[in-house]
Amino acid sequence: MGFGGGFAVVVVGAGARGHEIEEAIGLAGGRMLRRIAWEAMPAELMRQVAQPVLVADARGVGEDLLAAMLPRLEATAAALDLPVIVCLDVAEIDVVAAALLGVQAQLLCGPSVADLIGALVLARGSGSTPMLNAYAREGEGERLRRLNAEVARIAQALAELARREADAPAGGAADVEDRHSAFRAEPARPAPRADPGDAGAVRAIIRRRRMRDALFPGNLFEDPAWDMLLDLYAARLEGRRVSVSSLCIAAAVAPTTALRWIGKLTEAGLFVRKPDPADRRRAFMALSDAAAAKMHDYLAAANGSDPV
Repeated sequence: MGFGGGFAVVVVGAGARGHEIEEAIGLAGGRMLRRIAWEAMPAELMRQVAQPVLVADARGVGEDLLAAMLPRLEATAAALDLPVIVCLDVAEIDVVAAALLGVQAQLLCGPSVADLIGALVLARGSGSTPMLNAYAREGEGERLRRLNAEVARIAQALAELARREADAPAGGAADVEDRHSAFRAEPARPAPRADPGDAGAVRAIIRRRRMRDALFPGNLFEDPAWDMLLDLYAARLEGRRVSVSSLCIAAAVAPTTALRWIGKLTEAGLFVRKPDPADRRRAFMALSDAAAAKMHDYLAAANGSDPV
């Protein structure tokens, strides 16, 4: 059990992998109030009395249904101050990002049970749930005792998950690595210095950065911000639009990490999201004018050196 008897969770959707969501809720110390269908979600959530964490499973859900329901999910969650976690696969990146990127939602692409536990622990610490209000009324000593017990319990649960993965047949660990490597660009030969207006030279810098992955473990370079800035700057010079899923590929990290950084850079005013006027299920990412000017100045200043 979690603080105050556990935190409440409402699950939207949940198909073939719904059991993983239920397992994560239990291991994180929560309790599932109910599961509701995507089609019934708006009306059902407005009748919600408690303030639960929302876990929406978009995996395998049709694009048209997601495009219709995700904005309503976001609006309802914002109105009721509900933390949101969305589970998705690579196929759903663009439609989910078009509606939820930049809002207070955790987007998990191909999550493991451990990923879900971490997201639930973060989500329950946001918002003003009755459980948290009761927790705040406790004495300092009792809060610390409960916190230590909860940390120990979650650590034990994660250790058990790690043990199960280690005991699983060959392929389990590889699957985790595949989620990362599938979004890693191909290495290429070194390239010339970049002119601030030369898209080809900027692309060459990106290819050279990918050479590192052939020599070092890719997870040594998990911060994708610079790669995404370079990619969007090159696209701006080329007059090309970049979808969210394409930007995740350019980031060369796990898609959940890429989505988190796209959100951060959007909040920082470096990226802007531009809806596709022809298809509401899509959105494109671009550099803000201020970010593009900074990239131009950087490449101009670095032109006599070796920009990476």
